[in-house]
Amino acid sequence: MLIGEYKHVVDSKGRIILPSKFREELGERFILTKGLDNCLFGYSLKEWAVLEEKLKKLPLTSKEARTFLRFFFAGASECEVDKQGRVLIPQNLREYAGIQKEVFIIGVMTRIEIWSEDNWLKEMTNENLSVDRIAQKMEELGI
Repeated sequence: MLIGEYKHVVDSKGRIILPSKFREELGERFILTKGLDNCLFGYSLKEWAVLEEKLKKLPLTSKEARTFLRFFFAGASECEVDKQGRVLIPQNLREYAGIQKEVFIIGVMTRIEIWSEDNWLKEMTNENLSVDRIAQKMEELGI
């Protein structure tokens, strides 16, 4: 399981060091794509295959499904971790997520998310993060 929060710096070539715990779970190669909320999603090849199977079931007759699939797959890139534990974030993905110098890499069960520092700090101060509001939503979801 991917869990935790790590802050890292993007080097001049657009690379970041992945935390070793995440490298173990993701493997030497993994898929990085545009995520929701202006961040990037990273999946191991195994998890990507599971996700692909689920997405294949979406109806092609649905405009929303087609739009989501284009967004998700057109932005996807297979990334490789180098011997120093670094991974290059493609320019188009850095631009999408507003990534410049500092990033937060977080584990979210079956994926990682890579956030620009600004976007992550905004997300963490979002009014939706009140403990009472989260508890209410969890109850509504039966958790």
